Amino acid sequence: MNEFFLNDEQIMLQDMVRDFAAKEVLPHVMELDETGEFPHKIVEMMGELGLMGIPIPESYSGAGMDQVAYSLAVYELSKVDASVAITMAAHTSLGTMPILLAGTEDQKRKYVPPLASGKMIGAFGLTEVEAGSDAGNTKTTAILDKNEWVINGGKIFTTNAGVAGLLIITARTTINNKDEGISAFIIETDNPGLKIGPPEKKMGWKASDTRQLFFEDLRIPKENLLGNDADGFKTFLRTLTGGRISIGALSVGTAEGAFEAALKYSQEREAFGLPIYRFQSIGFKLANIATEIEAAKLLVYQAAKMYDQGKNVIKQAAMAKLYASEVAMRTTTEAIQIFGGYGYIKEYPVEKYFRDAKVLTIGEGTSEIQHLVIMRELVKEYQKSLSFADTK
Repeated sequence: MNEFFLNDEQIMLQDMVRDFAAKEVLPHVMELDETGEFPHKIVEMMGELGLMGIPIPESYSGAGMDQVAYSLAVYELSKVDASVAITMAAHTSLGTMPILLAGTEDQKRKYVPPLASGKMIGAFGLTEVEAGSDAGNTKTTAILDKNEWVINGGKIFTTNAGVAGLLIITARTTINNKDEGISAFIIETDNPGLKIGPPEKKMGWKASDTRQLFFEDLRIPKENLLGNDADGFKTFLRTLTGGRISIGALSVGTAEGAFEAALKYSQEREAFGLPIYRFQSIGFKLANIATEIEAAKLLVYQAAKMYDQGKNVIKQAAMAKLYASEVAMRTTTEAIQIFGGYGYIKEYPVEKYFRDAKVLTIGEGTSEIQHLVIMRELVKEYQKSLSFADTK
């Protein structure tokens, strides 16, 4: 499969990340999961290796590679530990790419190099108590007061919030008492108007930093607006499209890590004098999940490749995220079943894969939202085809 999709540079990166994950991440996985401590040293090493800015141009201190390469890195890390993978993915897709996509040249020169080099961690605040799937219901406000924005409100479930040097957030903008829609803003985390809550106690992704944000008369310069006044909604939609590809890659890696553990165990565990993979009930499970993982991988690579070609990938990204996350959930469930009682014990790896998998069907757009996005894009394509036919 690699020979069909990947070039030599991408394969070299994949091999490097796989080796890094095996040597530097794997020995600490269970300890990190048990303690919930953020993997500062591992993230620092990823920055030194250039992994925190893979799809960022070299002119902004990135690696200058593409979305396919970035997806491969997320995939290889998540096969070993999803917490490390989501730390990198949220930093890159959500904390850095919006500035690259919508920022002014001054904003790019100031903020992207330290982010891309890993010297500073980025985060993205979108979700609120009443604005999850309904992101247009954002309650956080930004009011222009002379040359400053005054921001009040808060965000929940913000990945990397407690370790970030920079946040990108969305807020409903008011200029001269007029609602200008939803805008995006850059906030440096040493701002005195920013309060950061304690780490959330999560089912999985335990070494990933997730917290609430509170904005209390937080003031930022006027130039910290990202894009035009009412471009915030478009900015986060573009951000989520790329982010969904990375979550698709993370889902495939999580599924494959669980599958490999189950495949190995099925050859070691015997019942009735035979390794359990020899029984159809187990062998067919392995065959089915291996097939689903391969299909999910193809969807992710296709979306990443089309993204690199500058094509509209809203539908493809949603399909990749939807299918891959559901495959991760099914795979980790079946992996526990193959392990039997041992699958429910923390000493064995599939229990962690299962806990890490569930959030993949929720974050960056629930499975239900992905269905809506796909349906909407299908209808658009159909109506466009009818319009095209009418012109003939």
